[in-house]
Amino acid sequence: MDYKAITYEIQDKYLSPYACKDSDSKGRQRPLSPCPMRTEFQRDRDRIIHSKAFRRLKHKTQVFLSPEGDHYRTRLTHTLEVSQIARTIARCLRLNEDLTEAIALGHDLGHTPYGHAGERVLNKYTSFSHNEQSLRMVDRIENDGKGMNLTFEVRDGILNHTANGKAATLEGCVVSFADRIAYINHDIDDAVRAGVIAENSIPKRFVDLFGDTPSKRISSMTYDIISESYGKNIIAQTSEFSQGMSELREYMFANVYTSPLAKSEEVKAVRMIEYLFEYFHSHEDEMPKQFVYADEPLERRVCDYISTMSDQYAVRTFERLTVPQSWSKL
Repeated sequence: MDYKAITYEIQDKYLSPYACKDSDSKGRQRPLSPCPMRTEFQRDRDRIIHSKAFRRLKHKTQVFLSPEGDHYRTRLTHTLEVSQIARTIARCLRLNEDLTEAIALGHDLGHTPYGHAGERVLNKYTSFSHNEQSLRMVDRIENDGKGMNLTFEVRDGILNHTANGKAATLEGCVVSFADRIAYINHDIDDAVRAGVIAENSIPKRFVDLFGDTPSKRISSMTYDIISESYGKNIIAQTSEFSQGMSELREYMFANVYTSPLAKSEEVKAVRMIEYLFEYFHSHEDEMPKQFVYADEPLERRVCDYISTMSDQYAVRTFERLTVPQSWSKL
């Protein structure tokens, strides 16, 4: 029995005419035998969740480098929060939740160790941005260089999840907004916990517009998008909320993202990643075999390798290469 046919029937009956149904997918780069239970977007979601790249996100920095507390966000918890917000929006707008979830879960797979600091380092050696690297991760790097062979729509949403991107589906646009809602709000929460800012220091205009707690802010921003986009072939905010979120993001850059307290260890992380690049650029044979391919420049391949590292693995590798090891004579 083709159980996924039931899902197709539900989509035909209940999804918005602007939703991207599984039956409308442009397909994969390589043919794949059909699954009797799951739709193509469900399969993409499962491939992402079961990937090594997804598991590594739990040890990758979000904003605060190597935080000691258990309650600070990592790249993995950020991804899960984006997925939750995006699915809420998609469900209310009667869009394809499976496609939305797959994009959300895969959108940050290409992030470097130590967050945007690592991204800036690698960008000195080759054109590097985390959204493009996330696409490389699912297309080429994961699965020992074979890639995940995801559908066009998921790949497109991953590539275009940034504010400057223009996703081909409404589901991809939803993830882009959900990403901003998630990181602005959880970064405020983490910054308050870390003592970088005080809860009562958030300007009153933002409190009046969005709310005075993380829950209220997320709810108000989410509801604004749903109410402004319902029944339309577009995902949008009201002008008031769009401007407010831009100004709140500017406040976060001025008071959190560039704060000496939040970035106190960033110089060390930058130097470490620079060292790792220079080392493997000179010792190509010491990289895993999956990165020793000849059809792209060495700089690109070294950046690919470093981008797969978690914060912890990068530190262990750096220590192995630079710190004398103890030995014993038998």
